[in-house]
Amino acid sequence: MNSYRYQIGGSLSVNAPCYIARTADNELLAALLKGEFCYVFNCRQMGKSSLRVQAKKRLEEAQMHCVFLDMSNIGSKNISSAQWYKSIAAELWRGFNLFGKVNFKSWWQENTELSPVQQLNYFISDVILPTLKAENIFIFIDEIDSVLSLDFSTDDFFALIRYFYNARAENSEFKRLTFALFGVATPSELISDRQRTPFNIGTAIALGGLEFPEVMSLAQGLSPLVNQSEALVKEIITWTGGQPFLTQKICNLVRDRLANAHKTIKIFPGGEAIWLERLVQHQIIDSWEFQDEPEHLRTIRDRLLRDETRSGKLLGMYRRIWQESSIPIDNSKEQMDLLLSGLVVKYKATLVIRNRIYRAVFDLNWIDKQLDNLRPYSNQINNWIESNYLDKSRLLRGKAFNNAQAWARDKILSDLDYRFLTASQELEQQTDRQNLEAARLQEVEIRLEAQKRNYKRQKFLIATLSLALCLATGLGLFACRQYYRAIALRTANSRKSASDYG
Repeated sequence: MNSYRYQIGGSLSVNAPCYIARTADNELLAALLKGEFCYVFNCRQMGKSSLRVQAKKRLEEAQMHCVFLDMSNIGSKNISSAQWYKSIAAELWRGFNLFGKVNFKSWWQENTELSPVQQLNYFISDVILPTLKAENIFIFIDEIDSVLSLDFSTDDFFALIRYFYNARAENSEFKRLTFALFGVATPSELISDRQRTPFNIGTAIALGGLEFPEVMSLAQGLSPLVNQSEALVKEIITWTGGQPFLTQKICNLVRDRLANAHKTIKIFPGGEAIWLERLVQHQIIDSWEFQDEPEHLRTIRDRLLRDETRSGKLLGMYRRIWQESSIPIDNSKEQMDLLLSGLVVKYKATLVIRNRIYRAVFDLNWIDKQLDNLRPYSNQINNWIESNYLDKSRLLRGKAFNNAQAWARDKILSDLDYRFLTASQELEQQTDRQNLEAARLQEVEIRLEAQKRNYKRQKFLIATLSLALCLATGLGLFACRQYYRAIALRTANSRKSASDYG
């Protein structure tokens, strides 16, 4: 058996036989040799550090001065800006091996009246450049996204890199100084001020997956164990899509399986796909959260779910890609976040899922489970979706709707969530209008009923008054008749008395 070894995780050594050069290797080296500020931003475990190691090796072979800074090693918690800039300068001093040439501690102490960024500026321009004469100087900065965790702004740091490039027009010494940044970030995340950012004058190096025919060199590790080594590597790529970490891991799994049971395992010609599918299903996909070592799939999961205010939008967008196979690229922040998770890649102006393993692990059931964990209305929206968005009884109303609105206020949700909440709001508004109309009709009915009662009272009053008037008139007529009768009787009596007397 040969000594060929696959490496799972970490930077591959400069002479690692399993390192596969990609287009990015030549592009990065060519840009650096032209003195261009370069940056390689991509998801984790795509080979950024290995790319940096190879570029540094080739530059040093050409007698160039190179130094590597790991920003995560400098620190991001409980560190002041003064300590941070001093740490960067100290790493440069150590990396360029300036021991005995420069007393770093004394120099830094003598310049404490300057701002930290100015101290770093002068240390590079007044100490490093004059000390390392003639040759070009390359500063590789890895894990640059660590600056996002700092408690202070690093805009001045990126503005300093821009300054070194702009100053080349007046000081040719700065042409010897070149920077390359590596990390899991976007330029807009690192510095938002477009007037100070160096990224609009730099060169972005795209780092894609492993491709044919170079990837076939990985068959060297399998060839002593099986005749179909190249066929197996081809099948491995159909599962990984050329993702470097997964490709190395599955190659190693295949190698171990064949080595540990070499005499009992036989792969018949043409049966490579079925054999490998069983291995990937058992060793990678099944119970993936428990056997994801070194961690890879969990890193993707955690990046999707790390920010609850945005994870709903990311999951909703990924759900659409999973169902529709692809969506158009719009360069939104959410799409950039999905790309940096590594779950999707750009393909012909669209976003697609990177490989079959991701599609199998982060499937529709997993997506919906995560969304259910996030949503306080998961049962209602799922039932509403199952009804083809027609069952209005599944929409939110009253207190449930108000609680959902309060929950969603500080979050960026998926299009489906917004559709559900909008439909609930429209139903709530429709219900409010119906309630208002019912209240108005009830008020009209009450007024009509009151008017009827008033009419009846008025009719009764009029009748009573009419009766009273009639009674009063009758009594008046009767009284008048009695009065005239009394007068007539008195007159008659008077006449009779007069007749009797005469």
